[in-house]
Amino acid sequence: MSSVKRVYVEKRPEFAVQAKELQHEAKSYLGIQTITGIRVLNRYDIENLSDETFETACNGIFSEPPVDILYREEFPMKEGSRVFSVEFLPGQFDQRADSAVQCVQFIKEDETPVIKTATTYVIEGEITDAEFEAIKSHCINPVDSRETGMDKPETLVTVFEEPEDVKIFDGFKEMPETELKELYDSLGLAMTFKDFLHIQGYFKGEEDRDPTMTEIRVLDTYWSDHCRHTTFSTELKEVTFEDGDYKEPLVKTYERYLEDRSEIFKGREDKFVCLMDLALMAMRKLKKEGKLNDQEESDEINACSIVVPVVVDGKEEEWLVNFKNETHNHPTEIEPFGGAATCLGGAIRDPLSGRTYVYQAMRVTGAADPTVSVKDTMKGKLPQKKLVTEAAHGYSSYGNQIGLATGAVKEIYHPNYVAKRMEIGAVLGAAPRRAVIRETSDPGDIIVLLGGRTGRDGCGGATGSSKVHTEESIETCGAEVQKGNPPTERKIQRLFRREEVSCLIKKCNDFGAGGVSVAIGELADGLRVDLDKVPKKYAGLDGTEIAISESQERMAVVVDPKDVAQFLAYAKEENLEAVEVAVVTEEPRLVLSWRGKEIVNISRAFLDTNGAHQETAVTVEIPDRAGSLFVREEVKDVKEKWIATLKDLNVCSQKGLVERFDGSIGAGSVFMPHGGKYQMTETQSMVAKLPVQEGTCDTVTMMSYGFDPYLSTWSPYHGAVYAVVESVAKIVANGGDYSKIRLTFQEYFRRMTEDPKRWSQPFAALLGAYDVQLGLGLPSIGGKDSMSGTFQDIDVPPTLVSFAVDVAHDHEIITPELKKAGNKLVWLRMEQDHYELPVYASLKDQYAKFAEDIHSGKIVSAYALDRHGIAAAVSKMSFGNGMGVKLEETIDKRELFAPAFGDLIAEVPAERLEELSISYTLLGEVTADNTISYGEMQLSLNEAVTAWKGTLESVFPTVSEEKQKMQNIDVQPASEKAVIENGLYRTSDIHICTHKIGQPTVFIPVFPGTNCEYDSKKAFERAGAKVITKVFKNLNAEDIRDSVAEFEKAIAQSQMIMFPGGFSAGDEPDGSAKFFATAFQNAKLKEAVEKLLHERDGLALGICNGFQALIKLGLVPYGTICGQTENSPTLTYNTIGRHISKMVYTKVVTNKSPWLQQAELGGVYTNPASHGEGRFVASEEVLKQLFANGQVATQYCDLDGTVTMDEEWNPNGSYCAIEGITSPDGRVLGKMAHSERRGKSVAVNIYGEQDLKIFESGVAYFK
Repeated sequence: MSSVKRVYVEKRPEFAVQAKELQHEAKSYLGIQTITGIRVLNRYDIENLSDETFETACNGIFSEPPVDILYREEFPMKEGSRVFSVEFLPGQFDQRADSAVQCVQFIKEDETPVIKTATTYVIEGEITDAEFEAIKSHCINPVDSRETGMDKPETLVTVFEEPEDVKIFDGFKEMPETELKELYDSLGLAMTFKDFLHIQGYFKGEEDRDPTMTEIRVLDTYWSDHCRHTTFSTELKEVTFEDGDYKEPLVKTYERYLEDRSEIFKGREDKFVCLMDLALMAMRKLKKEGKLNDQEESDEINACSIVVPVVVDGKEEEWLVNFKNETHNHPTEIEPFGGAATCLGGAIRDPLSGRTYVYQAMRVTGAADPTVSVKDTMKGKLPQKKLVTEAAHGYSSYGNQIGLATGAVKEIYHPNYVAKRMEIGAVLGAAPRRAVIRETSDPGDIIVLLGGRTGRDGCGGATGSSKVHTEESIETCGAEVQKGNPPTERKIQRLFRREEVSCLIKKCNDFGAGGVSVAIGELADGLRVDLDKVPKKYAGLDGTEIAISESQERMAVVVDPKDVAQFLAYAKEENLEAVEVAVVTEEPRLVLSWRGKEIVNISRAFLDTNGAHQETAVTVEIPDRAGSLFVREEVKDVKEKWIATLKDLNVCSQKGLVERFDGSIGAGSVFMPHGGKYQMTETQSMVAKLPVQEGTCDTVTMMSYGFDPYLSTWSPYHGAVYAVVESVAKIVANGGDYSKIRLTFQEYFRRMTEDPKRWSQPFAALLGAYDVQLGLGLPSIGGKDSMSGTFQDIDVPPTLVSFAVDVAHDHEIITPELKKAGNKLVWLRMEQDHYELPVYASLKDQYAKFAEDIHSGKIVSAYALDRHGIAAAVSKMSFGNGMGVKLEETIDKRELFAPAFGDLIAEVPAERLEELSISYTLLGEVTADNTISYGEMQLSLNEAVTAWKGTLESVFPTVSEEKQKMQNIDVQPASEKAVIENGLYRTSDIHICTHKIGQPTVFIPVFPGTNCEYDSKKAFERAGAKVITKVFKNLNAEDIRDSVAEFEKAIAQSQMIMFPGGFSAGDEPDGSAKFFATAFQNAKLKEAVEKLLHERDGLALGICNGFQALIKLGLVPYGTICGQTENSPTLTYNTIGRHISKMVYTKVVTNKSPWLQQAELGGVYTNPASHGEGRFVASEEVLKQLFANGQVATQYCDLDGTVTMDEEWNPNGSYCAIEGITSPDGRVLGKMAHSERRGKSVAVNIYGEQDLKIFESGVAYFK
């Protein structure tokens, strides 16, 4: 008899958002019209868990009574239904199962359950076998998942066989070339056969022995294009240029490059012409000229690093600002969720390894048209809609969980990205320079491995990214890149942010695609690594797998032996695993041992050859003038062309995509991604305050990108030039000083072959980048190349994305939405030469003057133009505040739609027009009539916005299908409108504190997945409170007991407790804050909270995830920890079925709570919402009681303060538009919007009062 218990959990019909969404997809996208219903059930198989604990877990962990139905062992189905279940492949990280285990262990810490999960789909209706298979294919990506049977297993415990010893390739060093080629072909390596011959020569000559399998795999990883940029380092022996109209500027740039490198290298024979040399030479040249004095000099080169003077509380100190761009093109193409998630995770770890705190991210992606039918999907490919939506889900899920503000999101569409998707993550990190120690690794130093464990799922990350993508890849690759575990990376961020910890780190490297062999191997010339000490997810891994498997959330840290014990203790405080795994040696060799035997022993000199020397030739193709994008097209009907432009895939609204990404975490986002009263003007740069933990400063960073695939396809040279110009122009348009900008590039090109013309695109693009860097005097100090963008005979468009980074002061920044009727619009036109290239002297002069005009208040909004010209820019500037524009009839109508890279539009108060220092053309005037007009052409903003919003609505919806139904949802009272408009609850019976104290203390608990503790701490300290934060440790049973004792003590020392926001345990298992709530149902913690509230007259606050915890505990609305029943109110999934991040407006409708005493009753406040489960639901009886008792604290409303069910203003579809509620006496407050994410110069493109003063009110209650 099986010892496994099984439960199925299904959302009640009114909350089954995922099932409804899938049914809609099956009908509208797969075209299966006969489906009458789809059900989605989460399946849990549980073993080694006591009956008592199992029963407790069924209601509260596996299910949530108000919204779920739990079935034991089996579930009922309609006759004729079809059913299938899906599980992750063995070895893939299952966050739901992992979180379920952690939650169960809170109930009884000595339990050691085994839990496995699956998702079961029930399809109702008469469908064919082929249609059933189509639904399965839609739900299962074979790279990370598989169909599993419905029978329950006898046991969940996996017995792993003891791995065999690592193979030695007997006879390798003497093997004839034909046999060697056969061996090479059999191993499926990413390296070339020339590299393989190079290895044979080394082992035959220098080592005089045969290599192990591990040594071959380690070298393949070490020398992969992903890790060592082998394509970029191939020597270009001969460079020739074809004839054509644009030959002259390309040749002149190449000749200048040769002159400059001759000057820099002065005849060094070890330096040769290659793409890498060309990519770096402008930086070297500008550095020699003294134009790169702010770069931090260091042996650690994982991220770009500049030194910035920062004034904190009036005192100047040096800070390091790091930035890095990263791609995960291949992994995302085959497994979009995991590939995109770990793209961000990998990007974060680079600056993080440099000990800077990563505080803002940008996502730039490339895809083919996602609106096409699934039937048009190429064999061997995932549908584009599946790719773009799952990748967005993956990236946003990782960023939202780790607590990283995504300040800009842009997807670029071009048909040739069907060859392979582009997935770029760019991040910014910063730290005080004093907190970062840069030292060498000395013999005897210890390497500590920190963070995640190793599994088989990460094997091949580096080499897989370097291989050709074929039709079979999706079936045969395996995920190669692991599922991310963002809560673990968040722990590393917390650890490294502690100055006492970062100062112990001599050197650090993140675990990227190369695993142990590369991450540790790069830290010192001589190393001895004990692979048996490397923590593993499960038994059965052999030495090769341990050596090369990627692990997403790990760091290798060099620590002086005297500091190891202290470092390990700090790691434990942050709930992180940390072990000593290696020692630095005198002899420059990489030695890996496993089970007491050396399985790798390679000289550093050989490793550093990076493989065999590769050579090729380049024939540079010259673009045809007839195909130039700069040719002005004739325009027959201006209105028709204008609307078509707004509908263009690369112009239309991506708001439904952008809102998936938390843009406000950290309380430092100067811009929200969409601004204006209506939040519809796209920002072109992301701007953020430095992450200063204590004190205030006005320093901000700015980041933008530039790239157009259509321009680059015509001319990679022009494409690169204008990618840089566009990125710079966007910074200038927001008030940045162009002369301080630093650049970093992302190169993504087709796969190179021996054909010299195949090398033309990257070579021409880098020539263009070289020219523009020297022309503007702006160096690129970083970059990342990806050279595998080919599928069969399709190549990705030649891609060089420029990221521009600047440092400014908050008062210098302006936002792009139009401000005031009567203001003038002017057009700064960039001067071009005969070859349609910028005249750099003129451009620099105008950009400098533009910044001066902004800083002197003459320009109040601005926009940088691109390929889509004036029409697109003016429209986007108009939408945010609903302002009209009357354009000058003297403007040639062709110019309205012509490419205008580098040009700027500025809004200028009419009375200051003559004061402008820039050269300009008068473009038009801002009006209040909600119309864009040009001569007789009249285009209402309503019509323009409708066109702009419509194109991608089917892919990235901005409203749910239920939008209209929600207004009459039958579980709400028929008199709901009356309830909403019941007015304000005003009372004089407000609870008065009887335990006064001069400075109250608040306890903020930190659980795995918590990410708002820093913002919450700062908000309370600003209000005058003392703050205690404690991390809940749960790596073992003893940790749990210790943490309960620490929490109990902290609560006893406090007058307030705040449950902060985040994604407790990743909002798993299938529900928010279950981890949080389970912990506080512990008898000791429950008693401590009850004493704080009911014996010491204390207060409790929960925001977002914290509100979810409060409601699951019963602290709201009941005021005591009592758990939930089927009839309890709760918070569930947003009606749109995805995460929502935007600013919301809320109205204070009661004065009963001490937390609201300094808020205006009836006042309207705007704060960020960022959640996936914020929809407040309750029965009619509970709703009426909450309003009658004055327990409804805040409601969603529009700009006028009218409470509404419209999803534009009530984005999660909360019943009665409820945003926050209180306990009966008001001392416990739970709300969804992040009141802690406010501050000077935060969200400056959003209109309205942000300060609800709940923190000040909480502190004042005790005085």
